[in-house]
Amino acid sequence: MTAAALKDPSLFSERMFIGEEWCAAVSGADLEVVDPSTGASLGSVPDAKGEDAAQAIAAAAAATGSWRSTTAALRAKLLERWHDLILANQDDLACLLTAEQGKPLNEARGEIAYAASFVKWFAEEARRVGGKGIASSDPNRRILISKEPVGVSVAITPWNFPAAMITRKCAPALAAGCCVIIKPSDLTPFTALALAKLAERAGFPSGVLNVITGMPEEIGQVLTASPEVRKLSFTGSTNVGRILMRQCADTIKRLSLELGGNAPLIVFDDANIDVAIESTLISKFRNAGQTCVCANRIFVQDGIFDRFAEKLAARVLPMRVGDGRADGTDIGPLINGPAVQKVMQHLDDALANGASVFAQAENQMDPARFVAPTVLTGANSRMLLSSQETFGPLAPLFRFHHEDEAIELANDTPFGLASYFYTENLGRAFRVAERLEAGMVALNTGAISMEVAPFGGVKASGLGREGGECGIDEFLETKAFHVGGLSF
Repeated sequence: MTAAALKDPSLFSERMFIGEEWCAAVSGADLEVVDPSTGASLGSVPDAKGEDAAQAIAAAAAATGSWRSTTAALRAKLLERWHDLILANQDDLACLLTAEQGKPLNEARGEIAYAASFVKWFAEEARRVGGKGIASSDPNRRILISKEPVGVSVAITPWNFPAAMITRKCAPALAAGCCVIIKPSDLTPFTALALAKLAERAGFPSGVLNVITGMPEEIGQVLTASPEVRKLSFTGSTNVGRILMRQCADTIKRLSLELGGNAPLIVFDDANIDVAIESTLISKFRNAGQTCVCANRIFVQDGIFDRFAEKLAARVLPMRVGDGRADGTDIGPLINGPAVQKVMQHLDDALANGASVFAQAENQMDPARFVAPTVLTGANSRMLLSSQETFGPLAPLFRFHHEDEAIELANDTPFGLASYFYTENLGRAFRVAERLEAGMVALNTGAISMEVAPFGGVKASGLGREGGECGIDEFLETKAFHVGGLSF
């Protein structure tokens, strides 16, 4: 059914990609993938195990020597072809993405364009990797600094952005000269496989890009234990990030970890309230609140609290909850039953601890799969939603009195991925930006994700940066070449 809905049915693949082969798991086992809107089966993919992971490592390792010696110009050319193919197949990729992930089609199309932007950016960055000479204290010595690909790289990607998280990791790796193994979420593998189809058409050599599907535990153990794998990039929960970090310790791998968040959004009395409302809607309700950088705690100062709550409620009440493929849908399903249960647990706990439902959109869909966007007032630090990432369309409003209080509340979390705040006061803008403990801080905007800017967090939100000029450095090693005995 999914293939029939595509202009190019061949983009729907139920086989994984290792070397130059579209293959089944060695065991023959498959894993069913379901539509989060209906629970209906979309198809199945190989349920790979350790021996399959070993084959992927071998394929990537075999291709490493030739790929790292390929010119930057050729790597850039292949990435540009991939970029063009992604955009040429934007509608089909969006259809696949919505089917397996649930987000509205217009959001899915936006994600495909966003995913393509990383491929274009890092195609250009491939040409800019360079070195330099540095002064030596020895007159008969010259020191040259070069940057070389780190080696076989693994990208473990999440279900909430199944296209963009792949290209944000793989495009810089490929640009740097690294072969990659992609392990997509078992919930959303079809988008990854379609991207691999397009990479194959773009002309990437055998073994340079591989996709292995299945449940993560055994695959992850083999990938992290292998000395052939020199780099691991992971986006997901902090708990899983800790496990991967421990597993990579024995082989001392390079790590990029983009982990959990608990983003504060602060609205000061002197904010442009209309800008703050628009930004809150973008940050909080995109992908039904299932983003690591979405506003989890919304702090609003006394002077505008009531007006802000009323304006936000007026925008939330008409939101349409529905299948992502239906026209006019604003909020699609959550990814699965446990995700719904967590949001409802946070809602029930908040109500039990003094919060009130200020506004809630209508939900005529299955409550086991869909959650109506909800605005709460009376939120406080005793509630689970204050300390845990909700990952759903629940917008709790916390009232605060003064600037120092807002910053203290915002930083009162082990996480530090994204922070947002709204003010028209220039002095406050710099004070608050410098005091917020986050890898990304946004002033008067709710959108912080773009290919030209570094993305990543501090504290328990991870380490390393993706995107921007920092992104390719994560896949490069710096080498110092000392040339002595020149006898000047």
